[in-house]
Amino acid sequence: MAEKLKSGMVAIVGRPNVGKSTLLNAILGEKVSIVSDVPQTTRQQIRGVYTDKRGQIVFIDTPGLHMGRDKLDKYMSRASTGSIDSVDAIIHMVDASEKTGSEEQYVISRLNKCGKPIIVGLNKVDITKGKFVPEYIKLWEETRGGPVTEMKDLTLLPLSALKGNNVKKLLDLLFEFLPEGPLLYPEDVLTDFPQRMAMADLIREKLFMLMREEVPHSIAVIIESVRPKKGKVLHIRAVILVERESQKEIVIGKAGAVLKQVGTQARKDLEDLVGQKVFLELFVKTNPDWREDYGTLEEMGYVFSDLP
Repeated sequence: MAEKLKSGMVAIVGRPNVGKSTLLNAILGEKVSIVSDVPQTTRQQIRGVYTDKRGQIVFIDTPGLHMGRDKLDKYMSRASTGSIDSVDAIIHMVDASEKTGSEEQYVISRLNKCGKPIIVGLNKVDITKGKFVPEYIKLWEETRGGPVTEMKDLTLLPLSALKGNNVKKLLDLLFEFLPEGPLLYPEDVLTDFPQRMAMADLIREKLFMLMREEVPHSIAVIIESVRPKKGKVLHIRAVILVERESQKEIVIGKAGAVLKQVGTQARKDLEDLVGQKVFLELFVKTNPDWREDYGTLEEMGYVFSDLP
C-alpha cells in the first residue's frame, strides 16, 4: 500500500540576518531568495517549494522580525507575524554565534503562544561550538516559565545553513509535523515568487554585495519594464531608488563604475533566471520618502491590504 502524501506550509522566522534565506536555498538546492550579510535584505514573503516522495513542504522565507518605525519596516514585521497564523509548523532561526538581545526577545514573544510546532534552528553552531546556545535556551525557558525539555511543541536542532548540515534531519522533522494531503503545487515548481520581484531582488543583492554598509537600507529597486528586444534578447529597465543625492553619487560611482559593475553582475543572474540573453538598463533616482510612500511601495509589490 502506497504511503499517503503529506503537505503543508512552514514559516522560517527570526530576527534579521540569521541565515533564513541561506537555509531556504540550501533546502531547495537553488537560489530563490536573496542572500547577503546585510540585515533586512529579504523584504517580502518568498515561497520555496520542496517536493519528494513523502509529499511537499511550502516554505515561507519571511522578512526579519524587527521593531521598525517607517511604513516599510512595519510592512516587513506584519508580513512575518502574519505568516505565523497560516502555517503548519515554524522554523525559528537563530544565529548561535551571536548573543541574544532585545530583538531575539521580541521574536520569541511573538512565537510563544502561536500553537504551532516550532523547530529552533541553531544556525552556525559549528563556528563557536555552541557557545551561545545556552542563552537561547534560557530565553525560551524564561518566556515560558519552564524547562525546554518539557516543551512538547519545541525542538532544538543544530544547523549550518551555509554548509547544509542537518538539513535532511530538519526535513524529516517537518514531515512528521505535517498533515496528510495532496501536493499544493506541481512537483516541478520551486517558487511562486513573482518574476519581476525576483529580478529586483537580484539587482538589489548585487548592490548590497558591492556597497556593504554605505547605503544598504536606503536602496530599493523597481522593475519599470520587461519587454522583448530584437532577436532573442529581453530588455529589462530598472530604477534604483536612494534617499539622498550623496547616495546617488555613491551608487553611480566615479564615471559610472559602480553602476556598471552592478549591471554586469546582475545581468548574469537575470539571464539564469529568465533563460535567455538580457539587456539591462539601470537608472538611479533620488526619492527621500520612498519608505513612507504607499504608491512607491505598492509599485515594488508590497500589498498592504493582504496583511492583518
